[in-house]
Amino acid sequence: MHARWIVASALVVAALCDNRVAVAQSPDSSAIGPRISRREAISLALAHNPTLEVARQQVEQARARVRQAVALPEPSFGVSVLGQPSVLRPHTATETDLSAGVTIPFPQKIRLQGLAARGDLGALDQSLALQQQQIIMQTNQAYDSLLVAEWHRRDLLEASQLSADFLRKTQARFDAGTAAKLDVIKAQVSVAQAENDLIGNERGIAAARAALNRLLGRVLGATIEPADSLSIPVMPPDFAQLEERALRIRPEIQALERQRAGARAAASLAQQFFLPDISISVSRNNIYGSPAVYSTGIGFGFPLFPWQNQRGQVAEARHHEAELAAQSRDVRAQVGQDLRNAYSAATTALRQAVFLRDELLPAARAAHRATLASYTLGGTSALEVLDAQRTLLDAQTQYAAALAAANDAMADLERASGAPLLTAATGPDR
Repeated sequence: MHARWIVASALVVAALCDNRVAVAQSPDSSAIGPRISRREAISLALAHNPTLEVARQQVEQARARVRQAVALPEPSFGVSVLGQPSVLRPHTATETDLSAGVTIPFPQKIRLQGLAARGDLGALDQSLALQQQQIIMQTNQAYDSLLVAEWHRRDLLEASQLSADFLRKTQARFDAGTAAKLDVIKAQVSVAQAENDLIGNERGIAAARAALNRLLGRVLGATIEPADSLSIPVMPPDFAQLEERALRIRPEIQALERQRAGARAAASLAQQFFLPDISISVSRNNIYGSPAVYSTGIGFGFPLFPWQNQRGQVAEARHHEAELAAQSRDVRAQVGQDLRNAYSAATTALRQAVFLRDELLPAARAAHRATLASYTLGGTSALEVLDAQRTLLDAQTQYAAALAAANDAMADLERASGAPLLTAATGPDR
């Protein structure tokens, strides 16, 4: 049930974290267009990712094993031909025996076998839910990587325009005799560097597209463009609220609870070794020339050495229960630690992104504008302008990386809490 809930809530995941604000869908939603939103990317990943298909097939296999565990034994039928002088001459037989038999298991055993098998099914079902959460997080990260690569390309284009504008100003000052030839060369080098950075950025965009296409189960070189944009998410809810929810619904905890229920059923089944299965058989013996006779047989096993079962399968089942109980305590501690780390990373990443947006980036832009204006008036050197331009580009790059880190941290916090965060996002920053 939890796996189906994860699929149903996948659409909510993209709409609630940062640029989880979805754009309008195309008229034909079944077709995969070149531009997809985060919501559509997550839906495609959950539907077509090969890793999830493997997990789904494992769940179906476990479901089939449950059916097999509660299945009734098949009856047996037999025909015996006796007294023939040769194998190839059955018509010369002097006796024909017909038999039918069935084994009736103790009713409680069938129920316990089903419960034990359902424990494995529940564990695999929760494993599927966990993998779905992982795919959601990985898709968010791949989507953000593509957004950052395209954001960085826009910054590089802006830097290229600034370099070209600076080259024109420097050339004009050189022609007027107020700038040295070295300043012109520095401006030309800055333009060339901007072009080289753009060329390198193309490889980064191609790698990000391929990573996202792989998660979506598409051809790696297929065209894909993000329809959403990066923005800063709001702060997550209170930690205590998230911890209570994570310890209740995390797939790892749910899987162990299902396994423990199955182990309890298996232990009860092992302790009922003294309850025998009953075998009933009926046969008809026909000796030619004599009237047919019938015979009925009833048989059951008896544990002549019960200590062997007590020290064997019963002891194994009990120790398995104790093992799962200890593992459950450890997993709950791991979940708590994982959530604390994810919560700390998310809050830190959000604060860093806000600082870069409100403090560093405006200061770098103002410094660049002031330095360029002063250079136009002859008050600063070309080296100072280029340094201010590089500082602005570094600040823009840091801000884009901080936005991606904040979004990735929120996606990881959603995974750690076991469900989408009921938060809204700020508007897109670009």
